[in-house]
Amino acid sequence: MTETRISIGRADEWADGDIHRIEGEPPIAVYNDGGTFYATTDWCTHDRASLAEGWVEDGAIVCPWHMAKFCLRTGKALTAPASVDLECFQVTVEDNEVFVVRSMPS
Repeated sequence: MTETRISIGRADEWADGDIHRIEGEPPIAVYNDGGTFYATTDWCTHDRASLAEGWVEDGAIVCPWHMAKFCLRTGKALTAPASVDLECFQVTVEDNEVFVVRSMPS
């Protein structure tokens, strides 16, 4: 596996609850929850809505279409209609710069 670090901006430019989408395969949604950053696949596992269009609530991302919730930390599907978990990605903050690590086959 090859790891690619993707810079997504300065941490101090993100408001609490901000969500950004990184295009690619798969697309990734990055969330700021109280100053802690998380990243998951962007598509809801129930009906492929973009989670970047949802909102952060109580440590979860809420799907904008059918209100399914997923844990930001683990990707676990917390409420129906979703039952399949999201893939999570590593996020680091170095010198105020936020990076997402995407693994790709070598």
